[in-house]
Amino acid sequence: MKKILVTGGVGMIGSHLCRRLLNEGCDVTCLDNFYTGNMRNIADLLDNPYFRLIEHDVEKPIELAVDEIYNMACPASPVHYQKDPVKTVRTSVFGAINMLELAKKNNAKILQASTSEIYGDPFVHPQTEDYWGNVNPIGRRSCYDEGKRCAETLYFDYWRQYAVRIKIVRIFNTYGPAISYNDGRVISNFIIQAMHGNDITIYGDGSQTRCFCYVADTVDAIVKFMRLDDSVTGPVNVGNTIEISMKELAETIIRLLDSPSKIKYMPLPENDPKRRRPDISKIHDLVGWSPKTSLEDGLVNTIKYFRDFQ
Repeated sequence: MKKILVTGGVGMIGSHLCRRLLNEGCDVTCLDNFYTGNMRNIADLLDNPYFRLIEHDVEKPIELAVDEIYNMACPASPVHYQKDPVKTVRTSVFGAINMLELAKKNNAKILQASTSEIYGDPFVHPQTEDYWGNVNPIGRRSCYDEGKRCAETLYFDYWRQYAVRIKIVRIFNTYGPAISYNDGRVISNFIIQAMHGNDITIYGDGSQTRCFCYVADTVDAIVKFMRLDDSVTGPVNVGNTIEISMKELAETIIRLLDSPSKIKYMPLPENDPKRRRPDISKIHDLVGWSPKTSLEDGLVNTIKYFRDFQ
């Protein structure tokens, strides 16, 4: 039985990943410091004899016997990663070093959850993996953007210097059940505001676009990519390619909830990207992956999750 470590395993993507790996017959250790994760995300896994939960911060080393590591640990929403920006950098950088050292000791394969934020406010659209990005290194978002960029540097240096077997996925906007109620990102904000009949706050004029990938599809891509031959390191983009404006997203959520909410426009935050859409041709060519869940179906499932949460 393959022994797999999932850091940040109590978070949205991490908890779905743990469940997927357990269903496929793996022995899963979930490591989390509960900085943003919620225990309810893994409550159904606690009685599984092949699941183990360890409360631990990736900033600190840990000794475990593992075959594979999925390093998902890091606050991912601006509300959370800007709350303690120094800790965000430490999580990305020290966490990468500690997990890479663990992989080196175990000769384990390791996957890093990177992010579309490494592209910053891009001049290239859609974003391909060979684009180096347009990132402000001293802005409020930099703790996350540059932390993840440094993590990618460390992974490739460990690959070149120590022959550690690495994989890197750049995850674009992901949503779905187990998203944190106070996540602070656009889909959770809009759903909560519309559920309570409050004004839906849009930053900017609402024309900026994003692409949203349902969590089950994101996890499917991550697992399939991890299982490729060791010669394939990435990075690869993982995300949906269908763009939607923030105004259209707000209107869709109002309609699905039959909410009386109105749209309220607010000033655009510093360095907020105007458009972002992944080019996913690389991962499609490698594993035949593309998202399957429509935005409307995914939103319906997410709305149900939030209603059950109350």
